[in-house]
Amino acid sequence: MSDISMRNSQDYIIWLGNLKNRIRTLQVNAAVTVNRELLMFYWELGANIEEKQKRAKWGDGLIKQLSFDLQVEFPEMKGFSIANLKFIRQWYAFYAKSGPIGQQAVSQLPTPAQLPENQLVTTGKRQSQQPVGRFVQEAIAQITAIPWGHNIAIISKCKQVDEAFFYVRQTIQNNWSRSVLIHQIESGLFQREGKATSNFAITLPKPQSDLAQQTLKDPYIFDFLTRVCTMKRSFSVFCAAAIGLMIHSATGQYISHDAPVSHSIY
Repeated sequence: MSDISMRNSQDYIIWLGNLKNRIRTLQVNAAVTVNRELLMFYWELGANIEEKQKRAKWGDGLIKQLSFDLQVEFPEMKGFSIANLKFIRQWYAFYAKSGPIGQQAVSQLPTPAQLPENQLVTTGKRQSQQPVGRFVQEAIAQITAIPWGHNIAIISKCKQVDEAFFYVRQTIQNNWSRSVLIHQIESGLFQREGKATSNFAITLPKPQSDLAQQTLKDPYIFDFLTRVCTMKRSFSVFCAAAIGLMIHSATGQYISHDAPVSHSIY
């Protein structure tokens, strides 16, 4: 069969479409997992900074020195700038002020493998009957399910924790981009509809959604992954390798990662 005939074959077109959808889903899964791990590290770092500033009385000098030392070791990572370290401390302190959330050890939180597929956490009217530890796990699972830029926007514009969680949940449910999120906060959506929120489930972003694309392209994730790669390879090659390994694990088939993922799949 010629290449032209193959490309026009309905069977090939359907198969190719399924492959593209699978790759998009794998990319989002990988990005969401890395985003969660990065934000879990930020949560722990925020708690460490808060504790050391109080106990050692180092004040803001701690953030300045820490930023310098970490950027010497990890110069490619934007996450260790003075400004971002202050956001990390502010993010932790904002939610920790609600009480038990700030007391939960990161090591006690569930990993993605311990949570049901495509439904990480369910919250709502039943949460009042749950142990405090479970409620805290759910709360942190929610705020680590959205990109860092979304989290900064929420804590910068919301005054109360319940308002912040409303916008976190709305972002996940509606796959909001950061610009849409900011618009909804500034338009007072919580004041109009905040009391209407009931049961809620964390699900993976739709691959074509603005939230998925912003998670995939988040510069903090990009910097983190490029540092993790021991060889100086492009991010697209790294993604291809990761996707190939995941497909091999799921199907037993190995896909070469010598060539970068084509941008045409977007």
